[in-house]
Amino acid sequence: MANSYFQFKQFRIEQQACAMKVCTDACVLGAVAALEDAARILDIGTGTGLLALMAAQRNPTATIEAVELDEAAAAQAAANFAASPWSARLQLHARPLAQLAAARPRPFDHIICNPPFFRHALRSPDARRTRARHAADDTLSFAELARFAAGFLSPAGRLTVLLPPPEMQEFEREAATAGLFPTTRLILRHRATSKPLRHIVEFGRQLRPVQQHELPLHEPDSEAYTAWFREQLGPFYLAL
Repeated sequence: MANSYFQFKQFRIEQQACAMKVCTDACVLGAVAALEDAARILDIGTGTGLLALMAAQRNPTATIEAVELDEAAAAQAAANFAASPWSARLQLHARPLAQLAAARPRPFDHIICNPPFFRHALRSPDARRTRARHAADDTLSFAELARFAAGFLSPAGRLTVLLPPPEMQEFEREAATAGLFPTTRLILRHRATSKPLRHIVEFGRQLRPVQQHELPLHEPDSEAYTAWFREQLGPFYLAL
């Protein structure tokens, strides 16, 4: 059974009501997304509120909004926000992304998202976990995410998304259709010789050469984290 909470250095994630718990790749996304210069940040599908809270810790002046359609997860995220040192800068929208779009929010400087992505795998008997993990027409499609970002990013705004490699290829096609193009790509691997685990890709409005980097999470012959991983997650994890 997963822990009911995850303690970070500056905040705590209570997660017992959330289908998707804190995971390493999401933490990497929250640590590496280029959020430093963003005044307005949106976390789409916030779940526990993890990415929004990491954004609040990293950027001390930004206003961070988050959207979550699952009622139980939204309530948990709201409680995590309220218990954090940055509650005054965090706002939760407990509704589908389409309803947020209909409200015509002011443009965001950066949007971050760890979207549902298991399109062809066997589905969990837990309906809420299935909805959190599987992309579906009634939850959050890649096309909807891309169109929203294209419509509500500021002119120089950026979208950063975490997906497995095959799903990222599909998302990049949808993003290009919406007018967003990759600018940087971080390839996550368990070890340097392992197959790619996840891609973290930043998108912008201009078509330009993609800067590509790789991050092995673990050293070649042990479970020890790499120096790069420790540097990125050191401000958040209690022990590395």
